[in-house]
Amino acid sequence: MSIEVLKPGLLSSLQDGGRTGQAALGVGHAGAMDVPAWRLANALVGNTGDEAALEFTLIGPTLRFERAATIALCGAIPTAEVDGHALPGWTRCRLPAGSVLRLGGMAQGCRGYLAVGGGFAATPVLGSRSTDLHAGLGPFGGRALREGDRLELDPHHADSLHGTPQPQVQAQPWSLDPRAWFEPEPIALALLPGTHTDRLEAASQSMLHGQTFRLSKDANRTACRLDGHRLDLQQPLELISEAVLPGTVQLPPSGQPIVLLAEAPVTGGYPRIGQLAAVDLPRLAQRRPGDTVCFHACTLEEAQQRLAEHRDRLERLLAAIARRLAAAS
Repeated sequence: MSIEVLKPGLLSSLQDGGRTGQAALGVGHAGAMDVPAWRLANALVGNTGDEAALEFTLIGPTLRFERAATIALCGAIPTAEVDGHALPGWTRCRLPAGSVLRLGGMAQGCRGYLAVGGGFAATPVLGSRSTDLHAGLGPFGGRALREGDRLELDPHHADSLHGTPQPQVQAQPWSLDPRAWFEPEPIALALLPGTHTDRLEAASQSMLHGQTFRLSKDANRTACRLDGHRLDLQQPLELISEAVLPGTVQLPPSGQPIVLLAEAPVTGGYPRIGQLAAVDLPRLAQRRPGDTVCFHACTLEEAQQRLAEHRDRLERLLAAIARRLAAAS
């Protein structure tokens, strides 16, 4: 009752909503980089809790399904085929037992999500099934998937989801609209002031909000570096490590800002020149190396309002998916 990994893809790992309440122990949040895409993939297969999905970066894995399964692909969609037949994204698909799902490269976006009806049966670590590659926590000892790994499925998930076994792939005749995930460049991200924003030189403060940055190839689930004109402080700062979190923008000695992401450490010692609004973290997570972004100044109240509106839209979409699936069952 498992899925065999024939090819692992790039940085493929199980991710759920992440670990909460562990920062005092030095354990970061981790979890899905693009939370809306992760939630929508789970919703399409009928999962309603915090089930883990498989996150992959730029290139997806090749998987053999030992039993029939209901799946959905969301986020950045790679080329996808099952036994020679193209598989659509952003919808619910049913695969017969023995299917081989081949996920290739992505034309747009950076991270995709594969959800399976009932979820994966990984053992939680500190309350989460997320893999923290930086800390080495979670399924498979906290590492990315390798060839030969087996992803166990929930043995109690009812096979009645699939009704009478079908010999071919079945896809729902409707799908979600993914256009919001693929924005023209450069995308504008909301940036709140950081503890040390006013310690930047005046020209650098202007460049922080005025220039276009390019995502470096030096990026992973912990952080991404933004290349552009060098940013400089008025004078060097000697700092003790203080609390940081996903979205914190740090300025290392290179003068090229670093944005912390899902696997951010809980403390950092570089100057903190900004804090990315939480609502824009999934948008940054879908940028590829070489893509461009810019920042615009944002207040805490504006960031909170955008986040509340975004969460409301997402909840309404999740409810609509649940109603449609119920009507089709």
